[in-house]
Amino acid sequence: MPPRKVVLDTNCFIDASASDVANAAFEAFTTQAAPRLYLSSVVSAELRAGSTEPAERKQLEDEILHPYERRGRVVTPSAAAWHALGDALATLVRDEGLELRTVKRSFVFDILIAYSCREIGALFVSGNIQDLDRIARVFAFDYAAPYPDLATI
Repeated sequence: MPPRKVVLDTNCFIDASASDVANAAFEAFTTQAAPRLYLSSVVSAELRAGSTEPAERKQLEDEILHPYERRGRVVTPSAAAWHALGDALATLVRDEGLELRTVKRSFVFDILIAYSCREIGALFVSGNIQDLDRIARVFAFDYAAPYPDLATI
């Protein structure tokens, strides 16, 4: 059986830039997981949106985005993922009283990423387990907090 694919959430990349300790944990995991790592186009968009300075943008593209693109390891939400997004939000409105006008963009993006991971059989790694628990009440997908032991996945 081929190794399990892994998709990192935007918060993994952002947290890695926040401290040396977080960066060391990120680097250790990504080095070990490199053959299995995929990038969500949603995460790419979020990282691009947060990178406004030309030098910062060039570094983002050279060191993070382009390596995934060159290897054909970018996961893009399908039409089914977009349908699942609408269905998940409707279910949460009905079952949990979610108010659409208050939904954070990051929650919407996490639904798209989660469904995309489900479609390719990938593990979604995120620091936002509370939101992923909520999404998992609507549809099944695999997820873990940073950084899981690769021997167990």
